[in-house]
Amino acid sequence: MPSPVGSPTSSQSVTQTVNGSHSFTIKGYSLAKGMGIGKHIASESFTVGGYQWAIYFYPDGKNPEDNSTYVSVFVALASEGTDVRALFELTLLDQSGRGKHKVHSHFDRALESCPYTLKYLGSLW
Repeated sequence: MPSPVGSPTSSQSVTQTVNGSHSFTIKGYSLAKGMGIGKHIASESFTVGGYQWAIYFYPDGKNPEDNSTYVSVFVALASEGTDVRALFELTLLDQSGRGKHKVHSHFDRALESCPYTLKYLGSLW
């Protein structure tokens, strides 16, 4: 039933934020180096915010232009979903356990450039 003219109305939208973390350890990294450009090691899938995620690590890089000089690390949507918005940070820890190297963080960027939207199952960032 419509509101009578002049009656105040209101509405509200609530966006839920969910936090999570996942540690992916690669034992025997030196054996993985040299497995080939475009070949990856995948983490087990893990759940955050009701979605399955995975981490893909490419010891020799994902693309030929990486020329095996760089590693590539990706966060992947591993479950069905469309337009899943996510903020994330990727950090590599060296084998000594002391040296942390931040690879990427949405939390250090201007708000208008975040969050990243993963469009479908298998989307990578």
